[in-house]
Amino acid sequence: MGNSKELLKLYTKEVDQVIAGYLPDEEGQQKNLAAAMNYSMKAGGKRLRPLFMREVYRLLGGCGREVEPFMAAIEMIHTFSLVHDDLPCIDNDRLRRGRDTTWVKFGYHMAVLAGDGLYGYAFETAARALAFTKDAGAVGRCIGLLAKKSGISGMIGGETADVELTGKPMTEEQLDYVYRLKTGALLEASMMIGAILAGGDEKQVQTVEHMASCVGMAFQIQDDILDLTSSQEVLGKPVLSDEKNHKTTYVTLYGMEQAVEMVDSLSKEAVKALESLPGEHGFLRDLIMMLVTRER
Repeated sequence: MGNSKELLKLYTKEVDQVIAGYLPDEEGQQKNLAAAMNYSMKAGGKRLRPLFMREVYRLLGGCGREVEPFMAAIEMIHTFSLVHDDLPCIDNDRLRRGRDTTWVKFGYHMAVLAGDGLYGYAFETAARALAFTKDAGAVGRCIGLLAKKSGISGMIGGETADVELTGKPMTEEQLDYVYRLKTGALLEASMMIGAILAGGDEKQVQTVEHMASCVGMAFQIQDDILDLTSSQEVLGKPVLSDEKNHKTTYVTLYGMEQAVEMVDSLSKEAVKALESLPGEHGFLRDLIMMLVTRER
């Protein structure tokens, strides 16, 4: 695990460098918009989605550059969701990753536009993968997958249900729906795109989707746990925000002990799926475990 932590630092730096190469130029009449977009993108973070994408791509034998535009695109979409989540009309958060949220820094209206800009620019960026491969069909399939998993059938659909149900009692079925779409869908897209671009077969793509679904659910439940047990200094964002916004979580439904058990069970299921795939699993296995058991 120690070696994996060092690799994680190195790989995260590499991913940051890839993403930086695809950020919009801050020039012209839209320079303030680009500045707000880039501020949001440069806020740091774990870069988990592009990292998982690249590592699944490598695991299944990928060795080209066509994955890089998609790595940047998936992070743009994730960042767009955070920018809009933080807005006063949704979560009304003023701190993200230890610094002012985009709407606090640039104003409400520019933050809305920055989120919109990141979502559109993500697909413009993903299309640049065509320059790095002769398999236009795979790139097209991945763009379609990115749209589906991030749109009304995926992340945005989950966000919609989350907003509509905030402050209302939620059933397990409703909460499961929100988490699988709001958090899980984009992780699924990340890993599935890595598998498709590497030439993985359909069974491998399905296995990767299941693995990502388990990781996404475990990650979100652990986030519920940390919202109650961690601190703003550690997380880089306000704690007790779920309680403030009257949100149902797995902790409120099942209690802390059972929520921890769920995280452990989902983690094991994700690792089992990973180990059914070819290649060297060590780093990805450690990454999953570091992610879903963070701050314990």
